Amino acid sequence: MANINATTLSEQTRQRYSSLSPQRVRTLYAMSLLAMDVLGVLLAFVIAYWLRLAIPFPTQLPPDAAPINSYGSLIALFLGSIIFIGFLNKHYYIPRAPSRVTQMYRVFASVSIGTLLAIATATFLFKYEPFVIDFPRAVTIYTWALTIIILVVVRLIHQAMRDWLRAKGIGADRLLVVGTGASAKRTLEHIKNSPHLGYDVVGVVSPDANHRRFAGYSVLGRPTDLPRLIEQYHISDVIIAMPERLHREVKAAVENCQLGRVSIKIFQDVFDFNTEEPSIDDLGKFPLLTVSDFSQAGYLLFVKRLIDVLGAGFGLLMLSPLMLLVAILIKLESRGPAFFVQERMGLDGRQFRMLKFRSMREDAEENGPGWTVEDDPRRTRIGAILRKTNFDELPQLINVLVGEMSLVGPRPEQPYFVEQFRKQVPGYMARHQLRAGMTGWAQVNGLRGDTSIADRTESDLYYNRHWSLGLDIQILIRTIWQTISGRNHGAG
Repeated sequence: MANINATTLSEQTRQRYSSLSPQRVRTLYAMSLLAMDVLGVLLAFVIAYWLRLAIPFPTQLPPDAAPINSYGSLIALFLGSIIFIGFLNKHYYIPRAPSRVTQMYRVFASVSIGTLLAIATATFLFKYEPFVIDFPRAVTIYTWALTIIILVVVRLIHQAMRDWLRAKGIGADRLLVVGTGASAKRTLEHIKNSPHLGYDVVGVVSPDANHRRFAGYSVLGRPTDLPRLIEQYHISDVIIAMPERLHREVKAAVENCQLGRVSIKIFQDVFDFNTEEPSIDDLGKFPLLTVSDFSQAGYLLFVKRLIDVLGAGFGLLMLSPLMLLVAILIKLESRGPAFFVQERMGLDGRQFRMLKFRSMREDAEENGPGWTVEDDPRRTRIGAILRKTNFDELPQLINVLVGEMSLVGPRPEQPYFVEQFRKQVPGYMARHQLRAGMTGWAQVNGLRGDTSIADRTESDLYYNRHWSLGLDIQILIRTIWQTISGRNHGAG
């Protein structure tokens, strides 16, 4: 394999690397987030104390109430406890692409635990100190709530700042991708389309000798060249994306990378099991790997169904006036029924009649089923608004209530398309292991309507493998947020 000289790298890339190393940038990110958290907690205390002075609840504070600086020791205790719990929960380890919902949950948990720790410590160590006895109890509640809000906002601002800097190439991690198969191509395309991930792809390492370029990047060598390439190009990260190769080849590539100080990541399909956490079972004396065990999730599925019934019932009760208004507007605008009823395939491949508000002309499918597309000419004026706001999906709360669908799950497809996709997409039918949903993992990640079936199926299978009540709540929150912000329309 011909050697590609380092001078082929762009001048811009070399300048970025020499000016500020990725490790230094990561340290600055962590330190800046810590500083913003400290200021955020202190700001929460100041606002909380001001609110207690302004709000006479549960009683009016006396005019000679102690100033806030007299509670400095208690403030320091609260601050230290919250930051300490934050360190334990790895708040200052900066992930490459954090979930906003996950960040909110972790902030809520850390602030709550830190507040309880501070209260317990103050009660145990400073029970008879004046600053504890005189401290207004309502300030504690205000501070807890305000700290959660402020630290969530801090993280959103900090993440936006990181994404902007990474998109500019500042502090980008220099990356080698090992592999020239479909997995490596998908990895490279995803990185290219996601500059906020902060990768500067230096090149590709090919296990085959007949590649000089791959997916638009130079092939720099073979896996045996990894130690030299890591040192020559100052590589900080290596992604091994060749699940189609033999295990010993992947292992050899990892061992070659370990000769340098780099982060090594292996494409997730190296062991292509549809499971999140394989467990060891046994058959007498013989160990077995359990990759799927629905029996363990039985009670959680019951809880999921209970949430569906309560959520759908509450939603229908609260939204029935709006749904009635929408139905009237549809009837007034165009000829035809208010509801659109269509056969879809759900749990265990069973067919059911899915309800939607009609958003298209009555003759929209006279030539057979077809995909809806952006700015579909078949839409009515009311239909365009319904699809943009997802209000056309509201009647599916009835499907959820009667047990045909769930609030969260893979979106159901028409049987006509299912017969096509099951022949084209490996593992497609596995998406029917859970009830079809009004929203799902694919939809909150932008895979709606006329998008890649393979990508949507992969997202649905990811949801099936990783399903939990926490993931359902995360998807529901993201759906509501995306609907409010106008980023989520056309579920399908």
